[in-house]
Amino acid sequence: MAQITLAASTLPSDTEVILATETMRVLASRKTREGLRLRLVDDPQGRTIELPASSVVILVRVLEEMEKGNAVTILPVHAELTSQEAADLLNISRPSLIDLLQRGEIPFRKVGTHRRIRLDDVMAYKRKAEAARRAALEELAAYDQELGL
Repeated sequence: MAQITLAASTLPSDTEVILATETMRVLASRKTREGLRLRLVDDPQGRTIELPASSVVILVRVLEEMEKGNAVTILPVHAELTSQEAADLLNISRPSLIDLLQRGEIPFRKVGTHRRIRLDDVMAYKRKAEAARRAALEELAAYDQELGL
């Protein structure tokens, strides 16, 4: 799986949380459609780099998660996950994920005896499951109101 892991998947230190908060606020206030030009103050030549607007949005999102004390992993959309990685992403057990795969609720392929699940398929299932949960909750809330609870 092609994967870039930031902060070695460890939680950010208190110092990193503070730095992430400060940096995120500055970058978020400067977002433009053209991206950002940054001067490298530690560079002996004083070079300037340009960040594409889309990368600034991603960077701000990463910093927001670090501000909350979360470790961050970035995966390309076309990435394939192991069954354990997919289960972790869905916040379910691996056996529960295997049941979903066997019932055909999430497509997968086998590499030898190992299952590989596309990230976009996992995310599509997650969105579908969240929508179903919201609909059930709204139905329960409407039923409660109907009963006057």
